[in-house]
Amino acid sequence: MQTNFSLAQLADPHVAESEKILRKCVHCGFCTATCPTYVTLGNELDSPRGRIYLIKDMLENGRPADKEIVTHIDRCLSCLACMTTCPSGVNYMHLVDHARAHIEETYTRPLLDRLTRAMLAFVLPYPKRFRAALKLAKLGKPFIGLFEKLPALKPLGAMLKLAPGSIPTASPMASPGIHAGQGTKRARVAILTGCAQSVLDPAINETTIALLTRLGVEVVVPQGEACCGALVHHMGREEAALASAKQNVDAWTRAIDQGGLDAIVITASGCGTTIKDYGFMLRLDPAYADKAARVSSLAKDITEYLSSLDLPEPVRKPGTVVAYHSACSMQHGQKITRQPKELLAKAGFVVREPREGHLCCGSAGTYNILQPEISAKLRDRKVKNIEATGAEIVATGNIGCITQIASAAKLPVVHTIKLLDWAYGGPKPDGVSEGRLVAVE
Repeated sequence: MQTNFSLAQLADPHVAESEKILRKCVHCGFCTATCPTYVTLGNELDSPRGRIYLIKDMLENGRPADKEIVTHIDRCLSCLACMTTCPSGVNYMHLVDHARAHIEETYTRPLLDRLTRAMLAFVLPYPKRFRAALKLAKLGKPFIGLFEKLPALKPLGAMLKLAPGSIPTASPMASPGIHAGQGTKRARVAILTGCAQSVLDPAINETTIALLTRLGVEVVVPQGEACCGALVHHMGREEAALASAKQNVDAWTRAIDQGGLDAIVITASGCGTTIKDYGFMLRLDPAYADKAARVSSLAKDITEYLSSLDLPEPVRKPGTVVAYHSACSMQHGQKITRQPKELLAKAGFVVREPREGHLCCGSAGTYNILQPEISAKLRDRKVKNIEATGAEIVATGNIGCITQIASAAKLPVVHTIKLLDWAYGGPKPDGVSEGRLVAVE
């Protein structure tokens, strides 16, 4: 794509980076076939190619964002299916992130939209605040119908619908500390505590620590860790996102200095995609560039890390038929497609993949709150394809997908690590049938 940025514009490193990305686009349109919003809405401006044109026009002319641009950028899930499809290597992720930051700086949203986004940014990245908000959500549930009738209040209705009826107690394992591996020490890793996941399902990290320590891996929960920054990053709040990134880089750097780390294990793939991008996000900060790059190189999804270990034979082979849902942040953001399925199969599960596995379930961080109508269509499409597999349970590696799919599916939805832990000697996850269980001698 030909661009016409001035030398003064290109002096801005963010603009210069976006200009490089824009020049790689050859207008082929392959991305439209795998874009969930284009497939759902049929509008060229709701495809990656259409958004690229809008972003180019906005940045090249150095003008503030307008309502049209904001509408179509807001509808983007950042699922990154377009990057998997693109034959030219267009880094749409970095381009749309820049566009969102530009929107945040130059566009004044309607008051209720601003308040909703400010509330999400104030609550979701902070476990104590999020836990308190979920308790208060019970008071708001009777008003869901009213909120859904008023366009500006639909996000509140969606938020209340997603709020669980009960909240697990906080896990003591989320507190800073060291969990020693059993037997001969094989490795030393840090684990991301996380924010929303640590409230909605703290058992995910508990299970991960239990499995890793049984395998002889020492697990460190570092002091001073924060939200990965993905939630605010995708809302264009770059200052907050970079502050979280720096806080985590400092926490993990201390852990590296105090005993070394073989990996930073992440159990939410949405977080993993962002943490693996810390090196890029902090590339312009001389105090953090090298440290951030080191952290990004150590970041591993839990299934990615387990695949690097020489695992023993499982204690039991369940034989349960599992529909594996590959989160967008897993398959498109991190390009992890093979490892989770291979681990499940080795552990004795029968793995089935739903049709249209490349399409997003509609969760996408805060998307199912801010764009509830599009999100619901994608969710229902995803659930229909999952249930058509005839599986008994759904496995996935991202808390957002778990919450989204479970809100409509008849099948239980669990994190992949819970099934693996069960096969390797841990407790049976809720909702799993033991009908085909085969003991391993």
